[in-house]
Amino acid sequence: MPKKKTKKKAGASVSTGSSQPRFKVRPLGDKVLVATEENDKANRTKSGIIIPETVSKDRPETGRVVAVGEGRRLDNGQLVPVKVKPGDKIIFSKYGPDEIKIDEQDYLIVSEANILAIID
Repeated sequence: MPKKKTKKKAGASVSTGSSQPRFKVRPLGDKVLVATEENDKANRTKSGIIIPETVSKDRPETGRVVAVGEGRRLDNGQLVPVKVKPGDKIIFSKYGPDEIKIDEQDYLIVSEANILAIID
């Protein structure tokens, strides 16, 4: 008997450290969930002094896509899917994303319009 095809929803399981994920995060529309790639060197001076996050207000400009929304709808109803996919490393506008924290992990919600490039 042939297997029934099921449509898989784009989302990301967010783990709480245990083997079972606690919940799924699914961005809406053309939004993208991005895991930030904190660069420890960016938070240190040349002499090795660590600058606390509260002093260094710059947001990261690169990250890895964790989940994507379905895309945006045009006025005629046509769905335009998001061009990035989970696992892509991206460069995005510094001031466009919204910061969120899930289980002590920092993530950003970025609109597709604020994604500048995909890093290969």
